[in-house]
Amino acid sequence: MHEFSITQNLLEIALRHAEKAGAHHITRLNLVVGELSSVIDESVQFYWDIVARDTLAEGSELCFERVPGSLRCLGCSNVFSLNGRDYACPACGENQVVVAGGDEFRLESIEVE
Repeated sequence: MHEFSITQNLLEIALRHAEKAGAHHITRLNLVVGELSSVIDESVQFYWDIVARDTLAEGSELCFERVPGSLRCLGCSNVFSLNGRDYACPACGENQVVVAGGDEFRLESIEVE
């Protein structure tokens, strides 16, 4: 359900920038979504179709770019790709890790007319 407030904020940002640029219509939003984020593409799209109605963004396309998750080993500082549910560092076998990437959600760019 948090996707609703995320989508509303996304619309506010897009409208603010589009109006500032003197745009008549927002055609596309390019979003970056990390594999480890809790954002669900389909939910954002569903809410987008509702909140964008009767705005400059109505009918615009949401383009989702998925970013893979990565972890950093606290033992040896090795950064490695997330491999299913195996969090062990492939370099040293340590299981104490932190997220190094793939937890983001951001608006990368807006395309307007």
